[in-house]
Formats: sequence, C-alpha cells, structure tokens
Amino acid sequence: MSEILIVDDEPALLRTLRINLSARHYAVRTAASGGEALDRAAHTSPDAVLLDLGLPDLDGMDVLRGLRSHSAMPIIVLSGRSGAADKVDALDAGADDYLTKPFQMEELLARLRAVLRRPLGGVPLLQPVIGDHTVDLAATTVTGPAGPVRLTPTEWRILALLLANPGRLVPGKQILREVWGPAQEGRGNYLRVYLAGLRRKLERDPARPRHLITEPGIGYRYEP
Repeated sequence: MSEILIVDDEPALLRTLRINLSARHYAVRTAASGGEALDRAAHTSPDAVLLDLGLPDLDGMDVLRGLRSHSAMPIIVLSGRSGAADKVDALDAGADDYLTKPFQMEELLARLRAVLRRPLGGVPLLQPVIGDHTVDLAATTVTGPAGPVRLTPTEWRILALLLANPGRLVPGKQILREVWGPAQEGRGNYLRVYLAGLRRKLERDPARPRHLITEPGIGYRYEP
C-alpha cells in the first residue's frame, strides 16, 4: 500500500483528499504547515507528496526544496498559482508535476498513479514502450510492427530525456537547454515541431497521444 503525505492548510481539501485516497487504498498522512510536512517526511518516508505552496509558516517553494534535498520521492504541487512561471519554477525546484486548483479529482488520481509508476531517481525503463513500438536506448533502435523506425539524432536526444523521467513533467526550457544549448531556451517552436514528428512516428494516434504528452506552456512528459 502506497503512503501519501498531503500538505495543505485547507481543512476541507485535506478531508476531501483523505477520503478519496483512502477509498482507493492509499495510506494517507496529512500536514497543515511546512514545518510539519518536513518533519513527517523525514520520519515516515512517504511514497509521494501532494504539496500546496500557500502554507502558513514557510514558503511552499522552500518546503519543496527541503523535501527534494533528501529524497527522490514523487512530489505533485497543488496550487492556486496558475502562472506558467510559477509552474516552471516549481518543476525546476524538483516537483514532478503541477496541478492548478481547482482540479478534477480523477485527474489528480491519474497523475498520482503516473508518478508512482516511475522509478525513483529518474532511472530510465529498460525497454520503454510507445504505442506499438519498443525503444532500446542503448542500441538507439526503435522497433514497431513494420520493423525498425528511423529517428534523427535530435529526436533521439529529446526522446531519451523524456524516457529518463517516466511519468515526470520535464520543463520545455530544460529540454531546449540540454538538446540545443542555453541560448535556445526561448525557442519553444523547435520542441513543438520535433514532438509532432515523434508522435507521427511512434504514437498509435498522433492527434490523441497516449505516451508523449504536452503540458501547454510548461513542458512534456513520457507516460509509460
């Protein structure tokens, strides 16, 4: 049974999350402040954390960095801050995902399942699968029903970065920085073109991707 730590100072939301997660057989612990969250996480080692950024005692970003400094456990930020810059800052600070309040419970549960599926520490899956295709990163080959699929060197670099973080949202600026260099962080159009190409080659339905997911204005993720 996975243990989830919920960090939020809204009693009604804490109660709702506890009921919904408990009903799905998660063990639930709660914290209403940043200090309590850091203490609970240090002593109980939860499998994942749902973290609000608007806490009464500490800045939520400081709590996020504190949690990440000693653990690779998945952290999903739940916040009323909806700006793209807020989301990117949280992801850069170590969050695995970011969900803006108010949110749909089913979406939160789906994202929680996704982050719990990924190996800790960003370890890539041995044989990741995208649609009907199996990827071998060591051999740099993709095999589908019709045989090998050719990817360009740039497509490989983007895909390898996403596959190294299964279930985790990778900021677009990070991909641009690692694939093209720091001077290209503003060229989001590069990513849109290359992701569209990867979906055409690998997804069963490129218009409704199941594995190579876009979070508009924020980044991309690989869903196993």
